[in-house]
Amino acid sequence: MNEHGKISYIEFPARDIELNKEFFTAVFGWSFKDYGPEYTVVTNAGVNAGFYKSEQSSSVDNGSVLIVIYCSELKQAQQKIKQAGGAIVKPTFSFPGGCRFHFTGLNGNEYAVWSEKDA
Repeated sequence: MNEHGKISYIEFPARDIELNKEFFTAVFGWSFKDYGPEYTVVTNAGVNAGFYKSEQSSSVDNGSVLIVIYCSELKQAQQKIKQAGGAIVKPTFSFPGGCRFHFTGLNGNEYAVWSEKDA
């Protein structure tokens, strides 16, 4: 539901939208709805989001917002990311309330995965 003053939507750059869809479907089970060859909407990621065609990528090193995805099993998520062609760019570390790691997908965007359980 849209509410005044609340974040409604997040958009991510993607060099190859089809590869991006394959990656996130394999790792997190996300589904997509295409709106032409240069845009797709994520339909079940827990937040309204989309990927647009772009040669750019986002990372915390270049000042991007970090999208953090919850997963109950960090080791399993790391394995799926690697199997799908992604890379772990910051190993698992603890913080108050849980653990997380950072990864890049096939388009170079940086994301994080967290869980309240130890890796």
